[in-house]
This record gives sequence, C-alpha cells and structure tokens, in this order.
Amino acid sequence: FGLLGAVMYASKILMEALPNIHLLGVFTIALTLVYRRRALYPIYAYVFINGLFAGFSLWWIPYLYVWTVLWAAAMLLPRDTIEKGRVIPCMLLCGLHGLLFGTLYAPAQAIMFGLDLKGMIAWIIAGLPWDAVHGAANFALGSLIVPLARIIKLADRDSAF
Repeated sequence: FGLLGAVMYASKILMEALPNIHLLGVFTIALTLVYRRRALYPIYAYVFINGLFAGFSLWWIPYLYVWTVLWAAAMLLPRDTIEKGRVIPCMLLCGLHGLLFGTLYAPAQAIMFGLDLKGMIAWIIAGLPWDAVHGAANFALGSLIVPLARIIKLADRDSAF
C-alpha cells in the first residue's frame, strides 16, 4: 500500500507542469474499487508523502479530508463496476470531485484564514476557472479508472474483492 501511495505521488510530480491535471482521482477511485476500505492506506500514504516533500503547511490540512470524500463517494459505486466496465459513472465521479475540489477545500481555508461565509463563497468563485479545468481533466482521465482497476486487481489476486 505504501508503494501505491508513492506511485500516486510520483504521478502527481510527473504531471505538475499541467495545472490541476493529475491522476490522483483516477488512482483514488480505482484503488477504492479494488481494495474498498483498505484503499485508505495508499490514499493516506500519498497524503503523508505529499506533505513530507512539499511541507506540512496550511495548504496540506484539507488534504486530510478531500481525498476521503472521493473515497467515500467511490465506495457507493456498485461492487461489479470493474467487471461490467462501468466507465461513465467513474468518469462522472472523478470529474465532479475535480469540479468541487475548491468548494471542498474552502471550509478549511475559511477556518484557517478567518473568512466569513461571504469570504468563503468569494474564494470559491475566484477558483472556479481552475476547478473547471480540474473537473474537465478529471472527467477525461476518469476513462482510465476501470482499466487501471482491472490491472491492479490482476496484479493483486489476494484482494478482498
């Protein structure tokens, strides 16, 4: 699981030249489809590695929950998603998480920086163009979730699926 978290981090680093375009949502959903509750191990290994290399600063605090929200939503996908090749729900979920990333991030920002409701909403609105890019990229990359989950499942025949 630690290695999967490191792969998530490496994928983020390799794609940093592209703003708000990454495979983290893809990995989070694919790992959740295969490992269910145990997917939290590689997800939080990634969160820890990210903080370790980029610094455990205020930006990092929302990472403690924004990936859990995606994991929880992915847990609601049917267990036979991989076998039936249900790509569209995965793409929609991944895209929605990207689109809502700034909104999910906002409550922590509001608390840490003393923003009232109006300030938090202004912060969300200011980030909408970046969230739109994030959502569109996540939606497109979401087409990789089912194939990746199949590969992970094949590689780990002992998964509790």
